[in-house]
Amino acid sequence: MAEARSYRIAVIPGDGTGPEVIREAVKALKAAETRDRLRLDLHPYDLGGERYLKTGEILPESVLAELARMDAILLGAIGHPEVPPGLLEKGLLLELRFRLDQYINLRPVVLYPGVATPLKDKGPEEIDFVVVRENTEGLYTGGGGFLRKGTAYEVAIQESINTRSGVERCVRYAFEFCRRRNRRKKLTLCGKTNVLTYAFDLWERVFRLVAAEYPDITTDYGHVDAVSMWMIKNPEWFDVIVTDNMFGDIISDIGAIIQGGLGIAAGGNINPEGVSMFEPIGGSAPKYTGQNVINPLAAIGAAAMMLDHLGEPAAAARIEKAVRKVVAEDIRSLASGKMGRSTTEVGDLVADAVASG
Repeated sequence: MAEARSYRIAVIPGDGTGPEVIREAVKALKAAETRDRLRLDLHPYDLGGERYLKTGEILPESVLAELARMDAILLGAIGHPEVPPGLLEKGLLLELRFRLDQYINLRPVVLYPGVATPLKDKGPEEIDFVVVRENTEGLYTGGGGFLRKGTAYEVAIQESINTRSGVERCVRYAFEFCRRRNRRKKLTLCGKTNVLTYAFDLWERVFRLVAAEYPDITTDYGHVDAVSMWMIKNPEWFDVIVTDNMFGDIISDIGAIIQGGLGIAAGGNINPEGVSMFEPIGGSAPKYTGQNVINPLAAIGAAAMMLDHLGEPAAAARIEKAVRKVVAEDIRSLASGKMGRSTTEVGDLVADAVASG
């Protein structure tokens, strides 16, 4: 009998309801571990608001070095009401993305059967696409500063940093992903070439050059405002969308709401050559902490994405199938507190379906 395939996984439950949803994601992973003969070596880390308040540490270099040696990272949520806004987001989330060079943010937008969407006359066949967002450049690099801060003549400058190499590796990843996805084989560049004439001149030129190497992929372009409207009016037009950091942040949240909300939205921060991190898209939702009512399905979906990235598509598909079953048969709503089941019960239902599937 073949030896079980082994993976070292860092688990960062984080803040608020993060530990609650990660607990259920781990249940699904354990079920897949048994069912698919895997060995998942889980390493917990207490990074987040509580650690910062106790020690003043956000992401120690020693911990970063350990994370860099893992096969993947599973993250719950970051955000603590007693920590100033932006401190943990920049010091932990963005720092992990930048230092581990997780240059792709991957956001599947899939409407499962039985899930309500706010879009009239649209269903699962119309809402099934992926946003590929550049994750380490653009406006999120922190370039810029203040001049005469605090005066009536204050100037605030925020710079969008786009490098040829950074844009090209993101665009090339999107073409390769579109080819592997093998659905409609259509890649849309989302930008703003009529106003952001420097950054998106670079993006568009690189996009066209790389496209010549992928004659099997149909390409098109849309300004971000138009893409935002089309995602709502005609989501079936899209297969894979590639865009910069800021626009990707915005349109992926539009994607989350049309697929049923943050309770089902999972994403990955990908370094194809290194350590990638997977997480539910929603925040730490501190008002629900400890109530056992938060929806864990996005975290479970993130765990499935992680397995697929690690080269375990059968185990990933088994978890996704289980999520689809639970959504269709066992819960009333994706909204936290309205599922008709507790967080723990939803996690148990998914784990049982994985084990029996």
